[in-house]
Amino acid sequence: MSATAVETVAWNLEPLVDGEGPAGVDRQLDEAATRADAFAVAYAGKVAALDGPGLVTAMAELAAISELVGLAGSYASLQFSVDTADPAIGALMQRVQEKGTAVETKLQFFELEWVALDDALADQLLESEGLETSRHHLRNARRYRPHVLSEPEERILTEKSVTGAGAWTRLFSELTSAIEVTLPDGGETVALDVALSKLFDPDRSVRAATQQAVTDALEPGLRTRAFIFNTLLADKATDDRLRNFDSWLSGRNLSNEASDESVQALIDAVKDAYELPRRWYRLKARLLGVDKLADYDRMAAVATVDEEYGWDDARDLVVSSFRDFSPLLGDTAQNFFDGDYIDAPVRPGKRGGAFCAYVTPGAHPYVLLNWTHRRRDVLTLAHELGHGLHAALARPRGVFEQHTPLTLAETASVFGETLVFGRLLEETKDPASRLALLAENIEGSIATVFRQVAMNQFEHAVHTARRTEGELSVDRIGELWGATQVELLGDAVEVTDNYKSWWSYVPHFIGSPGYVYAYAYGQLLALSVYGRYLEVGEPFVEDYVAMLSAGGSKSPEELAAIAGLDLTDPGFWRSGIALVEQQLTEAEAAAEAVLAGG
Repeated sequence: MSATAVETVAWNLEPLVDGEGPAGVDRQLDEAATRADAFAVAYAGKVAALDGPGLVTAMAELAAISELVGLAGSYASLQFSVDTADPAIGALMQRVQEKGTAVETKLQFFELEWVALDDALADQLLESEGLETSRHHLRNARRYRPHVLSEPEERILTEKSVTGAGAWTRLFSELTSAIEVTLPDGGETVALDVALSKLFDPDRSVRAATQQAVTDALEPGLRTRAFIFNTLLADKATDDRLRNFDSWLSGRNLSNEASDESVQALIDAVKDAYELPRRWYRLKARLLGVDKLADYDRMAAVATVDEEYGWDDARDLVVSSFRDFSPLLGDTAQNFFDGDYIDAPVRPGKRGGAFCAYVTPGAHPYVLLNWTHRRRDVLTLAHELGHGLHAALARPRGVFEQHTPLTLAETASVFGETLVFGRLLEETKDPASRLALLAENIEGSIATVFRQVAMNQFEHAVHTARRTEGELSVDRIGELWGATQVELLGDAVEVTDNYKSWWSYVPHFIGSPGYVYAYAYGQLLALSVYGRYLEVGEPFVEDYVAMLSAGGSKSPEELAAIAGLDLTDPGFWRSGIALVEQQLTEAEAAAEAVLAGG
């Protein structure tokens, strides 16, 4: 099936530390600490006296220090992600967090003094030549002015975060990575991700048994994970109170450069369209031959055809799809394979899921997968390489402006996935296979738009309850999780009692509160971008590459405008949802054709 065994597809992290391994990490952190000490001597208490060239010089040195810390931190965290059980790697990661936080604490004065500057002086300095890769960052920092504490208070919060929220988040990651599920078919013990993949099985008895097995595996550590969640909910409530944020989500919205009102408009628009996923699930029940789906049926394959893909075939399919759109994107994607920037196989102790790590602008991005040879893994590869293209093209923007806000972070990934989906659909002629592929597509949209908004509603409920009711019991958290799932699924899917503990392995709730709505934002935006490509054709390619290359150097509205989109248009979200409905209509037509054919 493939000349390349996926077990051999492992990344090489040594370029991050000049081939020195953990010793290189310590060297980088020591150099960063020395330079941070010198920076503090040169600039502490003097930011208000800087002229334009002085600000340019200061930002260049801050970028260099950030690069050192970022390289060291990336090496440690990426090592940890593929082996969370190794004590030496865990110790290295902790050392990086502690030393990195010490460097951050030494430099914290600069942003605080910058934010405190008089508006007229700040505006004058921002016009200086030489700030092309930090101007937007500096302007954005000043938006936090109403929420910044005094320098001593900020130093305390930063230093305590290592043994506070950071430690709890790491513990949660270690606990969930260690979860093993004993499957009913022969009693094989597998990682949680492998067990969850069995929910795609066309045999309902396998899905039901898998759900029970996963629930049983989640039970032993459930109270501990609930305690971690409670602790972080309370910690965030304290931070929000101290920083005068209006709601639990306001801080996330600020970092996303999105107003509370615009985010609420997105959430309301998606909730108003909850009937779309219900339509699909009712049709899916007919396809599966059941009266009504249960929660463990939602991801079931609607056809017995589930093609397997070898690594080489998947690589060639994804890279050629990108290259047909843009030779630059194709070549950039190929670099991930040629340079050993991907870690693909499932291993004991490896973190579940998939992600792309931007690392730093001075280094190449990395991609983590858990490859099981399924067609959906091909789309996941395309998704994460989309992130990788975004990261790679934006490297010239520098450390301050390589990253976009979370609200745009999914644009390139969903666009890349959509390109590959189009190629797969074009090459799939068998009606049952086409139905399966279309089903995966609409279910991907449902998962990314509607399910993520339902998760946002769970977060809203649980953060609100923690602030008004105090510590929440396992049952109370499960009740809130179940209620928000029922709100999404309505009468189309039965939410079972077993499912009420399944919130407890989702890392976003723990380490990135408020993150999930960005998936819906990004999916709808990316679909609109793809629609723009279909409308404009070849001339759009240059605009799209320009948008990715801009990184986070502009506001979301300005970045979208490069691609001809107006995020301030009240009808924007409805137009994105209309594209999801169009996908659903196509999937329904394919399903009816298969049903009619017996």
